[in-house]
This record gives sequence, C-alpha cells and structure tokens, in this order.
Amino acid sequence: MLAPNFTRTLESLAEVATRLDLVLIPGFKNSGPEHWQTLWQDHSPAFQRISHSHWNATDIEHWIDATRRLLAQRQRPAILIGHSLGALAATCLAAELHPFVAGVMLVAPPRPSRFEAVERVPHTRLEVPAMVVASQTDPIMPFSRAEHWSHLWGAELVDIGDAGHINAEAGYGLWWQGLELLLRFERRMRH
Repeated sequence: MLAPNFTRTLESLAEVATRLDLVLIPGFKNSGPEHWQTLWQDHSPAFQRISHSHWNATDIEHWIDATRRLLAQRQRPAILIGHSLGALAATCLAAELHPFVAGVMLVAPPRPSRFEAVERVPHTRLEVPAMVVASQTDPIMPFSRAEHWSHLWGAELVDIGDAGHINAEAGYGLWWQGLELLLRFERRMRH
C-alpha cells in the first residue's frame, strides 16, 4: 500500500500531465527495473520516456536525438527529467531553445568530461526554469562541481545529502521525495 501523500502526489502529477509532458531521460545504459525513473513510469501514465538503441554508447547525441524525436511526436510543452547523462542531454535541448522544452529537472548530472561532452554541454544560463538535484557523495560529480554547473545554468540547486549517484545502486528505488521535488518545481515554473 502506498502512503497517502504519495497517492496525492501522483494525482497532482496526473493533473500536471494534462498541461505538460513529463519526459524521462535515463542515463548511460538506461534505467533498470529498480531505478526510480522506471518505477515512476510503472506507477503513473503521466510519464513519457525516451527510447533509442544505443544505451551502451557514450555519445550524448543519441540521447539528444531520442528526446527530440519524442518531443516531435508529442508536440506539447514538456519538463525534461534527466538522470546522469540524460540530465546533460536535457541541458543541451534547453540551450537550443527547443520550442517544447518548458523546464528541466536535472538529477545527478555527471561531469561532462566523463562523456566527452564538455564542448556540447552549455556553459551559459538556460532560458527555461531548471533544477539540479545533487548529492554530496556522488562519485560521478563532486558536489562543488554540481554547484558550479548549477550556477552556470541558472538552476536551483537542491542538495539531498549523502545520496550517491541517486540511482538504484545508492538505494533510490521509487524515490517519492523526487516526485515531490518535481511537483514543487512545476509549481515554481507557474509562478
């Protein structure tokens, strides 16, 4: 049985999905069955998810192209919810002023150099609302670098403490607190 506040959050997100697409952009190697992105999608039809056949490649362009394809099919404003490499891809689309990108929630973005994306990832303020959710103990992005990138992108930085890479391996299954952050972010976008 789900907690009542979790159910209310899902109901609120279903209402959001009548106005905005909620697009999940997994990271390198995709998000497995225990990852919060997969579990969010399993619990709510409000979420859309990108798809491509190059999950084991490290070329960010596969993620960007897959997101463009999904946005073109949907043709509605969207919040891009990227994890890891997916978060970096979301920043690229936001920087391109893609007409359907309304905001980006960037969870545990990695160092761009890890994916040879330093030149591709924007080094300027994003022109859409942005939130970076970062961990003090992320092995893929030191917190000081998450602060640096958040500042460059003009993003709200949410420090969730000792959370590793905010994935299944770090103990983040359903991650209902992330759903609450998404709902808070969407409300902030409207005001």
